Amino acid sequence: MPLKEKLMEDLKESMKSKNKVKKDTVTMVRAAIKQKEVDERIELSDAEIIDIIAKQVKQKKDSIPDFEKGNRQDLVDLTNEEIKILLEYLPPQLSDEDLESIVKEAIEKTGAQSKKDMGKLMAFIMPQVKGKADGKHVNEIVAKYIK
Repeated sequence: MPLKEKLMEDLKESMKSKNKVKKDTVTMVRAAIKQKEVDERIELSDAEIIDIIAKQVKQKKDSIPDFEKGNRQDLVDLTNEEIKILLEYLPPQLSDEDLESIVKEAIEKTGAQSKKDMGKLMAFIMPQVKGKADGKHVNEIVAKYIK
């Protein structure tokens, strides 16, 4: 089932079961998809929808430290729940071991040796892990292997 249809089904289901957090989260994703489709006058593919969802997961994760600084545990909990819902629509996330093997392989293929080669290395890795790993996390793993 295409991702757009799955989002619509989940929206209906969350409305029936009165799951407000899921309903609000799915509505937010559908609004972002609709906005991009209207702005660019195109029909988004599942891969493009996954990009939108991954971007929203990243934004949510980035906002958690701010909520923690403000002692807003309610918002931290809500954001974590939203992230969990969004992750259901993304492909399974890669484990650290899988990421490390991809990074090692990329280092071999690109010949990267120093931090100067970081951009070239990331450009090689990111298309392989798109939607399956956070760029910040990939960057941390790459940093462990090149000095």
